[in-house]
Amino acid sequence: MGSCIICGTSVDGHICDLHEEDALFEFRGNSADQLNVGRYYRGSVDGFAEFGVFVDIGDSVTGLLHRSELDQRLDSLDWEPGDEVYVQVKNVRDNGNVDLGWSIRQAEREFRGVLADDPDVGHATLIDEEDESGNADGDGASAQSPETADDAGDDTADEDDTEDDVAESDAATTDARSEPNTGSSVGSDSDAEQVAEDSPGTDSTGGGVATVEAKAEPETVPVDSLSDYVGDDVRLEGEVVGIRQTSGPTVFELQDASGTVDCAAFVEAGVRAYPEVEEGDFARLDGEVRERRGELQVETQELRVLDDEESQAVKQRLADALDDEARPDAVEPLADDDTIAALSEDLIEVATEIRKAVLTERPVIVRHANTADGYLAGSALERATLPLVTDQHRRADAQYHYFDRRPLEGGVYDMDDATKDTSQMLDNKERHDEALPLFVFVAAGGTRESLDGFDLLNVYGALTVVVDDIEVDGTVTDAVDAVVSPSLADAPDTTATTLSANVAAHVNADVRADLRHLPAVSFWEDAPEAYVDLAGEAGYDGDAVTQLREAVALEAHYQSYEDKRELITDLVFGDDENDVGGLAGHVAEQFREKVDDEVATAVANLEYQTVGDADVAVLDTDAFSHQYEFPPETLLLDELYRSVRDEVDAVVGIDTDTLYVRTDADVDLHELVADVDEAAPEGGVTTRSVRDGSLRYLAGERDAVLDAVIDVVADEVA
Repeated sequence: MGSCIICGTSVDGHICDLHEEDALFEFRGNSADQLNVGRYYRGSVDGFAEFGVFVDIGDSVTGLLHRSELDQRLDSLDWEPGDEVYVQVKNVRDNGNVDLGWSIRQAEREFRGVLADDPDVGHATLIDEEDESGNADGDGASAQSPETADDAGDDTADEDDTEDDVAESDAATTDARSEPNTGSSVGSDSDAEQVAEDSPGTDSTGGGVATVEAKAEPETVPVDSLSDYVGDDVRLEGEVVGIRQTSGPTVFELQDASGTVDCAAFVEAGVRAYPEVEEGDFARLDGEVRERRGELQVETQELRVLDDEESQAVKQRLADALDDEARPDAVEPLADDDTIAALSEDLIEVATEIRKAVLTERPVIVRHANTADGYLAGSALERATLPLVTDQHRRADAQYHYFDRRPLEGGVYDMDDATKDTSQMLDNKERHDEALPLFVFVAAGGTRESLDGFDLLNVYGALTVVVDDIEVDGTVTDAVDAVVSPSLADAPDTTATTLSANVAAHVNADVRADLRHLPAVSFWEDAPEAYVDLAGEAGYDGDAVTQLREAVALEAHYQSYEDKRELITDLVFGDDENDVGGLAGHVAEQFREKVDDEVATAVANLEYQTVGDADVAVLDTDAFSHQYEFPPETLLLDELYRSVRDEVDAVVGIDTDTLYVRTDADVDLHELVADVDEAAPEGGVTTRSVRDGSLRYLAGERDAVLDAVIDVVADEVA
């Protein structure tokens, strides 16, 4: 006979029927009919099927963990064959098939003991006894008492733990014992003082049988130093970042500036300790550091939520430490560039936010314009961030789970985009307890047309940063957490890719060499000499730079709402940059053929008007371009204007309800829209996209709006 390792009941073996589900078993049999239904077993992943996961139990039995038993989608599991998992045997069928259930406990320390299920013995034996004595049935080894079971895997608080701290007594003294942990302070100074008053034979001056002294407060230590305090009482201060209730103790995950540790608190089996403590609280915890099966854990003696002032101090300390860790070392700009020099602090701030997101397991969502500049800028940040995500997470799909790149039409973050993002982030938070993401807007979001989208994200407290080369509205600066734009520093114009590549070099200096050619590629004309030289150093001559730009522009058009991660990576960071027969060269050929044909047709159908001293060319894009095919209207008008700019001061493109303006003159689109609206009040004229140089109007007022636009543009460019 032995004693149940949990309750002490006299049993044949070491576990009673009532507590079988609280223990973990290792199967020593060789056939499915020897398994005990209802028990939790250690297993290993054998393989995957559409309907679930096959798990080996012991050396000879395999069961099926059906996908309906999982707490997440089957395709999101990061298990690999051979990985250790914990499952419950739910049924053994007559044909030998084994139905398994998911165990919410997926760590050995969360069970209240580990036993061997050996059919040859006939009852459960202790793994620890086997290790020490080699006696599989436990003969000759004393049965564990409930107190001993605590040290073997239970996270309960020992009712006698504080006895030695309160008083030393001999047989003549009254036994001083503390009460069990009920989620409040145990072993406190007041307890010690009361025992001192009630215990006969004590003498505070040193006489008598025993001396009682108030227990000294434990030393406050950082989490990363706990290995030096095993067996000692310590004090921790930090944020409660996780709470899980096991069938035994409540486990609090406490995080300070140096790391995270599990802290077990026990009231009674399966009962929540310290119910007043919630995730996100900043707390002070006293407990004993223990090492269980190679992992450090703190056995909680006292836990309390800090008051507002103390909480704020700890919160600030953690925030400062995170900032210090995330803030990149000084990185030289990719090239000598006055704009980058003027924006260096802003660049570092955005890089810090991205690094902080990775360190705190916050997904990073890059939203960029669906243009060549947007894709190049987004891919620069992707190149820098993905290795950091991989280092931070073990799961195989982390690069897709914690980083996403989502293109935007026209560089405007409208309510449709914001509603989609908000719905997805709230769904991930609810279903997977995922932190709200950091949104990085690149070549997008810089103007007031995106404010409604930002306001929706702000309602939920999602972090937002903007990296944009166009003039950023002051209202946008107020609505987001950080901004990088030349307009905020009166710096020379540049491209979003140039800004993002320099941010990326701060995010991850290891990829700096990979980014050198990107700025030169992003300039359609007049690329700064410093970036042309840098691209040359990276192996990209003038032809290779042009081919890459045109190839990315074409691929940006097709499936424009998709990131096309692998394809863009092959194009932008491939090894065949100078091979005209390679991927970029092949795609660039298609670009040039399609663009040249469309531009030739457009030039032949331009209508020229002279207003005052200004010459304006007008193209009806509905009539003289192929709708929904490459090139899109925005790119066609860019190429068209470059081909006729020596002949006209501006090009106006017009379709059913959208109008585009192309000119070298410094035209403020918002002011232009206001003037046109005043001249054609029935036209319903609004700004569509500053980046695209486009406005919207009511189709029924087409002629009035077009005339007003030509007049206003002529005044601006004259």
